[in-house]
Amino acid sequence: MVTLRALTAAEAEAALPALGAVLVDAVAGGASVNFMAGFRQDEAETFWRGQIPLVAEGKRILIVAELDGAIVGTVVVTFAPQPNQPHRADIGKMLVHSAARRRGIGRALLDAAEAAAQAAGRSLLVLDTETDSAGHRLYAACGWIEVGTIPGYALSTDGRPSGATIFYKTIGDA
Repeated sequence: MVTLRALTAAEAEAALPALGAVLVDAVAGGASVNFMAGFRQDEAETFWRGQIPLVAEGKRILIVAELDGAIVGTVVVTFAPQPNQPHRADIGKMLVHSAARRRGIGRALLDAAEAAAQAAGRSLLVLDTETDSAGHRLYAACGWIEVGTIPGYALSTDGRPSGATIFYKTIGDA
């Protein structure tokens, strides 16, 4: 059974190996999530450790999906820090371990992120994803609005230029 929950900063610290494993798996599978091929567990844990202060400060929410007690997915909701954007949040690190895919976990994580953002008073969500990726298809299927594509925005894990598609979604009383 899959359960979803937001981690506290202390829980995130304790979960660094599991969080790192999900991120390493995503990069090894070719996901364009800011890292290149050869990305290591220690580097992944360092990335997640860097997120903890913002979780502790309430500026970021880290939601995990657990399958039989093991973390198999993540999504991060980051509240826009700009004074003129108190209504906006960014969605990032939407990841599902390859061994747990095709079970609706990605959609459930996205729903949980939207609910968490709405509960925090946010009504506009934005994200970017690799063009024509599984994420691209998921966001479109979940009612996110495609704004456009920036060609060659980032490098894929193997070093090839890859486009990024920008999406937004209004939620709640937008």
